[in-house]
Amino acid sequence: MIRARWMEHTLMPHFELGTSKGPIAARTVWYLIAWDCERPEVRGIGEAALFPGHSKEFPADVRTKLLELCADTSNWAHRLSSDLVEVPSVRFAVEQCIRDLAASGTKELFPSSFTLGQAGIPINGLVWMGDKATMRHRIREQIEAGNSCVKMKIGAIGIDDELELLAAVRREFSATDLTLRVDANGAFNARNAMEVLERLAELEVHSIEQPVPAGLYEVMEELCDRSPLPIALDEDLIGLNQSDSKTDLLDHVKPQYIVIKPSLVGGWAATREWIELAEGRGIGWWITSALESSIGLNAIAQFTATLDVELPQGLGTGKVYVNNIPSPLLAERGYLHYRPEVAWDLSSLDLSA
Repeated sequence: MIRARWMEHTLMPHFELGTSKGPIAARTVWYLIAWDCERPEVRGIGEAALFPGHSKEFPADVRTKLLELCADTSNWAHRLSSDLVEVPSVRFAVEQCIRDLAASGTKELFPSSFTLGQAGIPINGLVWMGDKATMRHRIREQIEAGNSCVKMKIGAIGIDDELELLAAVRREFSATDLTLRVDANGAFNARNAMEVLERLAELEVHSIEQPVPAGLYEVMEELCDRSPLPIALDEDLIGLNQSDSKTDLLDHVKPQYIVIKPSLVGGWAATREWIELAEGRGIGWWITSALESSIGLNAIAQFTATLDVELPQGLGTGKVYVNNIPSPLLAERGYLHYRPEVAWDLSSLDLSA
């Protein structure tokens, strides 16, 4: 017989994480923990990591579903394709928990050359918002850390200052030497977005994520059609949990890329569906974290490693937190590595209760 419980955990970043939607000073995630009564020492764990301001879920939704799941563990597999579809972060936690329990709690969810420590996943460096001087310093840190692709958050300190920061990078590094991406998190609007896109294109920026807020499909369709640089949909994917709505979005807006956050779209199965729909339409994609702890990041990374990706992925967020769970994951010189010789340290979580 399978039993389960859940716990809430607060993650503290080293500094306020600036976005166009405001700073993030703390991050709450939930862990779902399951065990077989015949092997109580083996614990499977999954992470639910909704993102306030982006997710369509609310903390109360997560807590309610976790209570239901722990009260009745007999139908988890069925619920993955029924009611949990509308609670994506919990659906992903259940996927992780089931798979980790089957792997005897080892966290080796998708064995591959990645988990053997033989291959890394290409990733981008990430520059969080701050004042201009701070962002300049953070850009330099990412470049000196060996990242050949750097993504900068824009839309908070003023586009002129942000473009000046990007221009300074371009004067030193060509597009061949350094790929620049930007993430607007919906900071612009129908009146000013095209001008921003044109100015970014002059700097040979690779792409921009979500230039206008999610849901402005007519505006986004026009931008994707006319933009001089590729547009990647991000927040627009969140909340579209049924196949027909996903298909409608891609067929209507026709983006150049989509950015898939497994924690926010519903886990591995939902990520596979988005990839299949995108590739069938000639749309590129990459996978990013949603600032999960090491538990969720590991689940995303191991899955991503099975996809033979070439574009840099957004999986370099493991060092963001002061109190993250020590794990075998290591972001280094533009790659995320898994070091099998390093043990997981789950001592900060009371898994035995």
